[in-house]
Amino acid sequence: MKRCLTDSIFIDHPLAHVEPFRPDPRRRAGKQFVGSALAALAGAGGFGLVEVRDRNTEEERRAARARGADWPLRAHSMIGLKRLDNLQYCLETVLADGVPGDFIETGVWRGGACIFARAVLAAYGDMERCVWVADSFAGLPPPDAAAYPADKGDKHHTYTNLAISAAEVRKNFERYGLLDDRVRFLEGWFKDTLPTAPIERLAVLRLDGDMYESTIQAIEALYDKLSPGGFVIVDDYFLPPCAQAIHDFRAARGISDPIEDIDGIGSFWRRG
Repeated sequence: MKRCLTDSIFIDHPLAHVEPFRPDPRRRAGKQFVGSALAALAGAGGFGLVEVRDRNTEEERRAARARGADWPLRAHSMIGLKRLDNLQYCLETVLADGVPGDFIETGVWRGGACIFARAVLAAYGDMERCVWVADSFAGLPPPDAAAYPADKGDKHHTYTNLAISAAEVRKNFERYGLLDDRVRFLEGWFKDTLPTAPIERLAVLRLDGDMYESTIQAIEALYDKLSPGGFVIVDDYFLPPCAQAIHDFRAARGISDPIEDIDGIGSFWRRG
């Protein structure tokens, strides 16, 4: 499952070495404009514009894919094998220890981590827990620097390939035979959906919102539903705004549970 979800099983295929075109402020303005125009033209015709960014050896590519340090064109998850290993560890631990509650991911892209969570629960015969799939399904919001200064200048809202529809994510679940009534979608901005989400209890809370705003809104809305012994996973801890949101929340709540590194990108802790 992990190798299929990350497209690692086909790492030697030519399409594994290209990425969707996305804006890059390091490019010259003219090149940026031309690339964006071509991407829009391709999208209007039902195609996608890609570019070769990875000219490394196959060994280097495999290492990057394991860390989730590239942006795969075809994969259903970009979090890499190590962070999927961590998700498996967290899920198996709460199952073994009888920690009550569901799984949620806030920010799902193509749904890969949620699909994997559903697969783990199915493999262990768990018939009670739900997988909550929370996303705007329209990309990330423009930065609100007045309310969240750490997000000033954030460019994530310009990455149109992050806007994956709920219908496409559902289809991805169906491809693995894992879409059922225990997969629950929460569609909309986190500030609108998470505070009133009909979730009673969580065992694993996985945050993948990139920005300060998305991270703080998710953890403020959901942390009190996390059972003792449950896990918080922060996919984008290496990004300063995301890390700041986590540190601000933990400081405000007096949380001292140690944060553990996963792969230099993501981190996690277990609620005491």
